[in-house]
Amino acid sequence: MKIGLYGRVLRKEHIAFVQDLINNLDNRGIFYTIHEMYYEVIKDKIQFNKPPELFTYNSNIAKQIDYLLTLGGDGTFLDSIKIVRESGVKVLGINMGRLGFLATVSKGNIDRALDALMAKNYVLDERALLEVNMANPVFGDLNKGLNEFTIYKKESSSMITVNAYINGEFLNSYWADGVIVATPTGSTGYSLSCGGPVIQPASNTLVITPIAPHNLNVRPIIVDDRVEISFDAEGRQEAFIATLDSQHTTISNTHLPKIRKANTKLQLIRLQENSFLDSLRSKLMWGVDKRN
Repeated sequence: MKIGLYGRVLRKEHIAFVQDLINNLDNRGIFYTIHEMYYEVIKDKIQFNKPPELFTYNSNIAKQIDYLLTLGGDGTFLDSIKIVRESGVKVLGINMGRLGFLATVSKGNIDRALDALMAKNYVLDERALLEVNMANPVFGDLNKGLNEFTIYKKESSSMITVNAYINGEFLNSYWADGVIVATPTGSTGYSLSCGGPVIQPASNTLVITPIAPHNLNVRPIIVDDRVEISFDAEGRQEAFIATLDSQHTTISNTHLPKIRKANTKLQLIRLQENSFLDSLRSKLMWGVDKRN
């Protein structure tokens, strides 16, 4: 079994946990390799028995690692898309952040997680990805995201008009701060905070959610994930913000983003006891009422 370790930051309160994880892997005789960028973050704070092997994304990454462990929160997990891409490497999120919808394994459950990986006793969830194409490919070859694509106003003062189309047919003009296209996985993220619905991960759907629409009768709409969604935008300014998960860039009204479900999926590892419905109840505190 070969494990890759990836994170973005190492807070002071997490040093002891990462050190224990490294020691745990050594004691179990599990081969591990550390992402080059993460190693630069932790190398002066973590003690290694020997210099660790390092890795970065390449076309042969599936031969280098079987599993990628992300150490952080959901943002760190989302970054894993840039590392595994179309390789099929399975990803497990260790939650060192706050909410943890994607990074579902708590620090106290790391032994249970390693036992599950060694015994292959886990559930594999295939999560749909978005693919974004534009006349000017501003995201380059990193044009796939797990959560959402967003087109958003660049100036803070005025709204913009986003014209949306489904398979080329006009849907609506959103007079708003922007519009989100979210996957079922992303339905519990930014889209949810803007009034979008919670969608089960295996649903073959996408949701289009307006951000602070001026017309109160404009609501999110769920569409079949086999369609292509496209936008053009108008506003007092000719520049807009486009985001794809943690990536963001400035675009103009000539970019004409087109969004569809990607042909590849992310392989997300879930421990047997961590179901999506359990996460909903615990993370969103459903049913938590002092009267109960």
